[in-house]
Formats: sequence, structure tokens, C-alpha cells
Amino acid sequence: MIETDTIVAAATPPGRGGVGIVRISGPKVREIAGKVLGRVPPPRRAVFARFVDAHHEALDAGLTLYFPAPGSYTGEEVLELHGHGGPVIVESLVARVVELGARRARPGEFTERAFLNDKLDLAQAEAVADLIDAGSCEAARAAMRSLQGEFSVMIKALTMAVIDLRTHVEAAIDFPEEEIDFLSDPRIAERLAEVRKHLDAVERAAGQGRLLRDGMTVVLAGVPNAGKSSLLNRLAGYEAAIVTAVPGTTRDVLRERIHIDGMPLHILDTAGLRKAVDIVEEEGIRRAQAEMTRADRVLFVIDAAADPGGLSYSELRASLPGGVPVTLLFNKADLGEPHPVDPAVTALTRIPISARTGEGLEQLRAHLKSCMGYHTLESGSVSARQRHLEAVTRARASVEAAAKTLRESRAGELVAQELRDAQQALNEISGEFSSEDLLGRIFSSFCIGK
Repeated sequence: MIETDTIVAAATPPGRGGVGIVRISGPKVREIAGKVLGRVPPPRRAVFARFVDAHHEALDAGLTLYFPAPGSYTGEEVLELHGHGGPVIVESLVARVVELGARRARPGEFTERAFLNDKLDLAQAEAVADLIDAGSCEAARAAMRSLQGEFSVMIKALTMAVIDLRTHVEAAIDFPEEEIDFLSDPRIAERLAEVRKHLDAVERAAGQGRLLRDGMTVVLAGVPNAGKSSLLNRLAGYEAAIVTAVPGTTRDVLRERIHIDGMPLHILDTAGLRKAVDIVEEEGIRRAQAEMTRADRVLFVIDAAADPGGLSYSELRASLPGGVPVTLLFNKADLGEPHPVDPAVTALTRIPISARTGEGLEQLRAHLKSCMGYHTLESGSVSARQRHLEAVTRARASVEAAAKTLRESRAGELVAQELRDAQQALNEISGEFSSEDLLGRIFSSFCIGK
């Protein structure tokens, strides 16, 4: 356990509620308990007590829970005061504990201490925040599996396989006088192939976990009155956007969040693309183009009744961002007749839909999942973040480079270095190798009190 100061924070959200919890962690917990409660409560038992100020006047009364070190969430002495949930009461308890020598906790500092005291690895610590922020039951279950260590076990097994390979290769380097050429052993190449296969599987799992946590952002674009806002309302399930027959009704960016089989989908409805008629519409179009550059995919909506050939896309495609994939949605398919499409749109995916009737929406949802490589949540899915995916990708690239070097030159030092790089990338996930800057970025995103 690391020596540190004592911290305090409200562990329940701000505002009024039935119960407000104040959490304290650090070496002064027993001293603070004696002055606030009159005694140190028995370990791990809920005990009713009065919470008193410096003049022994009652601030509140409720349950207390005491967890001696190291058998606590943070690995330190921990005390929780469960009182009434009024903001004035909670703040008075926090202020009383600060008066007794504690300081207010930073965001995520309790979980950071759990990590630093080896109660959790870094992937598990991140899963705590993911569980709190989960936007669906599927995301919550995946975060819980990561919190229980399933993702960490996968990474540890992979890391051990890389270490075993490193040991074999570095032994060959350390004993060059031996007549046996260890690097010519075909089992090394086979084991490298197995590690690559394992890495591919973990990368797929991490990719699914990242999508489950972060989701996909799509922008609805197109000319005015193509049906973008009607489609947003249909996907959201309620009247999120104003729909009228007047072109240019949507001026600002409207955002909705839905789920497709557990994957969050961030839908942005934007101003119709045309020559602006006033300064407000001009700003709306500028924002639409800015959002398209940040999107995972643009859904270009075409009025199939008025423009069955997709000429509007042909005219506007030069204004769309080049690096963002586009899907064409031929809306009002229930009103339009089949028509030859413009040659400019033949290479793109085209989906006939009707925002009015819901026709084609299941095909659209399946298409979006396919575009992101997302599959319906499986029972073994875990929560993962973009940094996990990047680390696994770097590890796989290093293992592939090691296999190529072994195959082409048998340069043991280079093979060993690539395997060291792969091991370090994997260690970043669990936190065995991590910089203070990385830890600061991760834990600053947590809520205060956790």
C-alpha cells in the first residue's frame, strides 16, 4: 500500500435524494471516525450512528461502513457515511471531514488508488467508469465482465505467449556458440503464427468492445426536403426534429442517440445542402460540413420521388469530405418508381427506404452494423476502449514484423526487439507499463467520488 494523504468526496450524484454517501479513504480514517462518530465502527458491518460537528452537535444520522486496509476498494482505510441525500447535508459532512485533515478527492482518485495499490489493473479500472457510463444493458454486461477481469485474462495470456517466445529467441542470442540453430526451429514460426491468430481474435473483441462503448456517428446529409428530419424522427422513435414542407427548416445540428443490438448510434441531422438564402442557413450548412468530416459515415438522403436518379448526389459530391464513406438512402421509396441511377452513384451502396412507413429501415440498420464490423452482442463480449484497440494493433504489427524478420534474415536481435515492443504495447493495456500522463487522462474522466 502506498503512503498518501486522506481524501473525501460525495459518492452519490449531486442534488436531492433519499440517501447521500460520503466516502473517505486514507491513513486518517480511524482518527476522523473517532471525531465524527465517537468511535471506530466494527469492520464491514453497517452501524447506525450520529455524525457530529466540532461542537458535538449532530450534522446528520445514518449508517456507517468501515473497511480496514488492505481489504477495501482502494486498499487503504475506508469509511463511508450513509446519511440523508440533501446537498446541504452532504456538503456539511464533506466540509467536516476536510476540517479534520482530509482533502477533497480529484475525479477518479478512489479508483486510481485502487489501481496503484494493486486492487485492480488498468483495464479493470477503466471498466468501472464504463459500467457507470453504460448506455445499454449490453454495454453494462460487457463492462461488468471486464471489471471482473475477463479482458485482463485475455491480455495476460497473450502477454505470456509473447514472453515465452522472447525467452526462446533471446536464449538463442545469448548462446551463439551452441551448434544448434535455435532460430531455425520451425516451432518458433508456428508459435509466432499462433500469437498472431490470438492477437487477431483479441483485436476483434476489442473492436467490438470499443463499438459497444463509443458507438458509431452518422450524419444525415442531402438537399432540403429530402426527408432527413423525418428519418431522424423514425429512427429516434419520437418527434425529435421539426418537419415541414418548407425547404430549409433544419438550421442547426440535431443529435440523437439510439442503439442497434446494443451498439450506440449517434445520429446527426443537418441543414440541407444548397446555396444559402441567409446568414443563418449559411452557418447551418457550414456546421453540417464540419460534422461530416468527423463522422464515421455519411448517409446521403435522396428524394426518390423527385430525384429517382440521384442527380442531387452527383451535383453535391464534390462538397462532401473525401475520406468519409457515403451510403445513399433513396427516401420516399413508397412514392417513387424504379429509375436508372446516375453513373456517379452506381459504385455506392444504395438503400431504398421510406421514413414515412419504415420500409427499408431494418436493411439500413444491418448495413450500419456491417459497415462498422459489429455483430450482435455475444455472451463473452467485454468492454474495451480505443486505446486498447490501438495497443493490440501495435502489438500485432510488431509480431508480424518479427515473423517477417525471422523468415527473411533470422536476425535474432531484431526479432527479440519486435517481441519486446509487442510485450510493451500489451502491458499498456493492463497498466504494467504506463506513463503518468496516461493515468492522468484516464482517471480525470471519472466522476468525483469514484
